[in-house]
Amino acid sequence: MGTVLARGLCRAGHEVVVLSRRNLPSDRWRVVQWDGRNAGDWIHEIDGADVVINLAGQSVNCRYHARNRRVVKDSRIHSTRAVREAIRGAARPPAVWLQASTATIYEHRFDPANDEFTGRIGGTEPKLPDTWRFSYDVATSWEREALGSRGLPATRLVLMRTAIVMAPDRGGPFDMLLRLARWGLGGRMGSGRQFVSWVHDRDLLRAVEFLIAEESIAGPVNIASPNPLPNTAFMHDLREAWGIPFGLPATEWMLEFGALLLRTETELVLKSRRVVPGVLASRGFDFEFPEWKGAAQDLCSRWREAARTWR
Repeated sequence: MGTVLARGLCRAGHEVVVLSRRNLPSDRWRVVQWDGRNAGDWIHEIDGADVVINLAGQSVNCRYHARNRRVVKDSRIHSTRAVREAIRGAARPPAVWLQASTATIYEHRFDPANDEFTGRIGGTEPKLPDTWRFSYDVATSWEREALGSRGLPATRLVLMRTAIVMAPDRGGPFDMLLRLARWGLGGRMGSGRQFVSWVHDRDLLRAVEFLIAEESIAGPVNIASPNPLPNTAFMHDLREAWGIPFGLPATEWMLEFGALLLRTETELVLKSRRVVPGVLASRGFDFEFPEWKGAAQDLCSRWREAARTWR
């Protein structure tokens, strides 16, 4: 997500400064090192910036044992607190702070869809697996830390409840799903009823630019396609876009076994994320890729082009 935004904002002519735990040089943007926790020279980059976008946090693509739970949650809480305090102490605070959150914050449900106005925050569903409760705890704690006990009067705060970002980059969610489809394993996952909420990478960038420009928007904003769809249909459209006529389904026990081998959690594919963009829709934002079928075709084409450079 960070690379998608940095790349797009640079192309649009903005000066982009990336805060990173690793000092990786780039010929496209400036990289400043930070530890995601403590004040340092990086705070001077906040002072005078027009926009701050905080996406920091350890990947949730891991097993949710005690150590990983602590790292996943703390990496989000500490980095968000550090950014909030840097903004609070700035002589020239940014006009807007776009803070990452997640569409996973909403209840596991099949109908109706969750928007920002009527959607239900998850965590109280009956017979909810412990690993799923953890993801809700992370999401709500993350937003609570951004809001803090005191506001930021000079800076508008937007909580970006972002769905799975689909981009043709190597190692990302789309690359992983396409690999399954290409290997003949791109059938339904579990029951296939669970909804998949997603957003095309170009629409992510356009939504961020829209949120920066629309000065009256603050608080939670769902960044997701207006048309989430069940896993069965989602995988069918992906296979069709690539030209694969079939895909073997995976039962829940197969997914559990695979997740154990891959050191991840089945919650990432079995939870029903039926999320729609209420705020963006109400403000007239127009998605370039509102339907998964068209988005999958575009992403497959761009993946093929990008893959030539990976060999």
